[in-house]
Amino acid sequence: TSLLPGEVGQTRYRVIQPLPFYGKRDLRGEIARAEAKQSERLSDVAGLDVEARIKAAFVRYYQAARQALIVGDMLALVEGLGRLVETRYSVGLVPQQDVLRAHSEVTSLKLDLVDIERRRRDAAAQLNAQLPRQANAPLAVPESLPPVPAKLSLAALFEQAKTSSPDLARDRHGVDLASGNRELVQRNRYPDFALGLTNNQPKNGKDNWDLMLEVTIPLQQSARRAQEREAEHRLSAAQSRVIAAEARLNGRIGEALSAFESGIEKARLLRHTLLPQSQASLEAALAGYETGRVNFNTLIEAERQVLRSRLTLLDADAESRVRHAELERLVGAPL
Repeated sequence: TSLLPGEVGQTRYRVIQPLPFYGKRDLRGEIARAEAKQSERLSDVAGLDVEARIKAAFVRYYQAARQALIVGDMLALVEGLGRLVETRYSVGLVPQQDVLRAHSEVTSLKLDLVDIERRRRDAAAQLNAQLPRQANAPLAVPESLPPVPAKLSLAALFEQAKTSSPDLARDRHGVDLASGNRELVQRNRYPDFALGLTNNQPKNGKDNWDLMLEVTIPLQQSARRAQEREAEHRLSAAQSRVIAAEARLNGRIGEALSAFESGIEKARLLRHTLLPQSQASLEAALAGYETGRVNFNTLIEAERQVLRSRLTLLDADAESRVRHAELERLVGAPL
């Protein structure tokens, strides 16, 4: 017994070409394009996430590196004060407590440097991980933070986000996808067709051809109506997701903008008001200590105030850059 062509009673070769009702093929193409655009927006979202994480990691690395420089400067200052105190103590002008306090302050700053160095290495490892590189790969010492605009408008940011945010674009393509599915389901009310051509090869007879016209009639009306209701609900849900995404995005932009403006204003006050005042207070305390009008505790407190002001200014600058990177991520474009 054989099932090979030509060795059975009759062999048929059939070619069938489906012919969907008018418009169905175009709708399927639109649905496929909407799905492809959704996938592209997902890729854009992932790219923006990576870029925002790299920017934030760089800011944290810069912050840790600058903290080490600031504390190093203050350590050099306090060591100089320590030598001054020891000189004055050697001639009996200050008590031994001042020398001990100076040594204690030096040790405290050295401990701060150890902790800052650990944070610097952690920040460098995180930045290398985002690039991606080996965690211990060498990094240059950052020279400055990227510039940021002094003022941003919430309304302008939200309008820009409406056109460039990949999150919103993805949800809008979801509406296009749901709308195309609804129209396609509605077109299923109409029959589909198919053309078939068959070549018949009898074993002991003459070859002949068959031409077939097939019509698929949608008779299950209850199932079709249920599918139409489902498609309507899916479209309504997709439209609601867009509205919810816009409201959520507006809130997140508002929060990030508020934090950004707060950091900018805080840095301005520190840079132009508090830090100059702290430095003037330190200079006055140093001059007073040299003449014996100010005790050593006052001098150390003035030194610590300068240190706190410089570190707080650095934190404010870093926070404003992190928030700026977050705004760029939310808007989906450079600012």
